[in-house]
Amino acid sequence: MSDREQHKKEMQALKAEQKRKTADAQDPGRGLVLVHTGDGKGKSSSAFGVIIRALGWGHRVGVVQFIKGNWVTGEKQFFNKLPDQVDWFTMGEGFTWETQDRERDVAAAEAAFAKASEMIKSGDYDLVVLDEINIALGYDYLSEETVLDGLKARSDRTSVVLTGRGAKPKICDYADLVTEMREIKHPFKAGITAQRGIDF
Repeated sequence: MSDREQHKKEMQALKAEQKRKTADAQDPGRGLVLVHTGDGKGKSSSAFGVIIRALGWGHRVGVVQFIKGNWVTGEKQFFNKLPDQVDWFTMGEGFTWETQDRERDVAAAEAAFAKASEMIKSGDYDLVVLDEINIALGYDYLSEETVLDGLKARSDRTSVVLTGRGAKPKICDYADLVTEMREIKHPFKAGITAQRGIDF
């Protein structure tokens, strides 16, 4: 058998297997829960990519940011141009070392999750992104049980993406998809400052 014939045979087998898997898959009839975690960059960026995909299908999207505060970012500036399609709430007060006030950080996280819970239960959204919520969970500003209860109470219409390093085990167990970003190399460690349009 020639290399060309062998390749064709292998691709036919792959196609048949993929077709079988696709035929067996079913629509759950509810939105999914996605977790983007890990020490590498790209967790929020990936979530914003999901937003673009949802908007391409005419879906309604909400974003609640738990940590980033009033930091000006390219993604926020872009999505602010689509106010009829994306509701964006930045409710954190900046990086966790900025306030140096645990009670204030807990209050901000609780207010952000109250807003997020209202959005994911409302039935008004196809997708809600909870940006950096895993950081708030990691510092125990929110409990796993509180967040799980909120996710379980979501509208069937609504998918939810949770971002941030250190995702909690119970959240990962409940999620439909968990992706871990792993850092291999980072420009900051080489003394390169964050770049506009690349890092923020």
